[in-house]
Amino acid sequence: MVNRRSLPAVVLAVVALVSLTACGGEEKKSGADDKIAGTGGGESSAAPDPSASPEGERPVIKLPKDMKNIFESGSSDDPVEKAVLRDNEGRITSLDEAIHTRSLERPAFGFYNTGQAARGAAVWVQGFYDDGITWTGTVRYYDRKVTVEGKEKDKALLSYCSDETKAYNKDIKTGKTSGEVDDSADSRVFYVTRLVKNDKGVWQTTEVSSTRGASQCQ
Repeated sequence: MVNRRSLPAVVLAVVALVSLTACGGEEKKSGADDKIAGTGGGESSAAPDPSASPEGERPVIKLPKDMKNIFESGSSDDPVEKAVLRDNEGRITSLDEAIHTRSLERPAFGFYNTGQAARGAAVWVQGFYDDGITWTGTVRYYDRKVTVEGKEKDKALLSYCSDETKAYNKDIKTGKTSGEVDDSADSRVFYVTRLVKNDKGVWQTTEVSSTRGASQCQ
């Protein structure tokens, strides 16, 4: 059983709404709020020209065969909640594409990530580059719950769990896998994210909080 690098936590002011008891327990890596390639100042410079991205169009993301995400269906048939889940899947996959391609300038990264979420994700992805690793295997995302907010229904909170017990760090040069853990609970992570719908209908993630080994996901 192994675990990937931990996503740096960005504390949300709204964590009480989802009854978190230990959110933000992971150490935030220094420099998470610095300007990083692919994130611009507050929004990613990799975001496509809005005039060229009509509602419904999404960047194509390609992952290698040995890097797989499984997203379990949500419990709601509400179209807004389904849209939130869809773009969250795009966001997660965009980070994995950045890891695989060794580039933060992929169109999907700036398309789905903005603000603190973009800066934190860039630091996290850069860590893979610095360590000379990628990841291989399967990550399962489950227990996904959406709370839509705002009069215009253009804001949302999304909480979910990830199971990384079948995901492994892989050395780029040697191809060897690593990252074994003694406790399988450490391979499960609880996330709370805030999303905002932009003027082109894309649910962009603005904030992320993560807790590794959280009881909510056991």
